[in-house]
Amino acid sequence: MEASGLEAVFLGDRERLLRFLKAHGAGDAAEDLLQELWLKLRASRPGPVARPLPYLYRAAHNLMLDRHRSLAQAARRERDWSDVTGGTVVGRSDEPASDRALIAREELARAQAALAALGPRVEAIFRRHRVDGVSQKEIAAEQGVSLSTVEADLRKAYKALIELRRSFDEG
Repeated sequence: MEASGLEAVFLGDRERLLRFLKAHGAGDAAEDLLQELWLKLRASRPGPVARPLPYLYRAAHNLMLDRHRSLAQAARRERDWSDVTGGTVVGRSDEPASDRALIAREELARAQAALAALGPRVEAIFRRHRVDGVSQKEIAAEQGVSLSTVEADLRKAYKALIELRRSFDEG
């Protein structure tokens, strides 16, 4: 299926959008933000856009702001939690309670199973990118596949993990 509209502009200007994100402070998260932009673009299917490239730049900028706010909020939440709990106390373990550790292990096992169900290539690509921090280009070269294949496999993994996360939240 041939890309059209915003998708075609995105694909044609992918490197420019990536440079934009890096130049505006996304740093190591630039690839992830670009992937998130692609997923949002594919999911939203907006109507015709008069100026598609500026639209994509604005959307990328907004994602970057959202990520910055989210990270700042997480840091505040962590700081507030440390303030409330008193942080590390000498003579007391920082380890989570045993029930929380058990739940976390069970959730991890379910996440690993969800990734394994997608096939060994998808699982390996996800691990190399998200766990090892290897760029999508490097993974494509390692696996002997195209960059778009790596991106497609990451989309599959992200979708599966998002669905799994929803089941955790509902359960």
